[in-house]
Amino acid sequence: MKIVVGLGNPGSEYENTRHNTGRIIVGMIQKKLSAKGGPASVGSKIKFVTPDNYMNNSGKAVAPLIKTKKDLKDLVVVYDDIDLPLGKIKISFNRSSGGHNGLNSIIKALKSEEFLRIRVGISPATTKGIVKKPKGEKAVLSFLLGEFKKPELEIIKKLSKKVSEAVETIFNEGREKAMSLYN
Repeated sequence: MKIVVGLGNPGSEYENTRHNTGRIIVGMIQKKLSAKGGPASVGSKIKFVTPDNYMNNSGKAVAPLIKTKKDLKDLVVVYDDIDLPLGKIKISFNRSSGGHNGLNSIIKALKSEEFLRIRVGISPATTKGIVKKPKGEKAVLSFLLGEFKKPELEIIKKLSKKVSEAVETIFNEGREKAMSLYN
């Protein structure tokens, strides 16, 4: 079973926040792929997971789904990255959490970093692509828990198509191919 996890927080108050980017995108992909081939065919290939617990406890929702090393190879975690500009994605494998608490929780629960991640940029950038992220813990937290503006959500919607294609490439042609096409 292929597993795609979208990180975020449950509850309507977090629905369109930047920190819910993984959850938002995975929801869009699930809808798109279900419409494409009907829920039964997609459900038999990919299990979409948007944990019902808070970001910092994401590992509790993911760990029961991963029972072997092979299961790790079929896991893709989609989450927000404040270090990437809005509209950009980066696929990585076997890396640290980079300070992301949700990812850290999963790594601890699985006792492994050997799984794929799709990092989704959420920060504004200059015309030259230089990320303009907030400075200081309070400003960062406020930014992460702040809601996307309508034009930003449109960018995320468009990006969900690219993430969907990346997920299909990962599962059909392998992570190296996906990384060469989408990074």
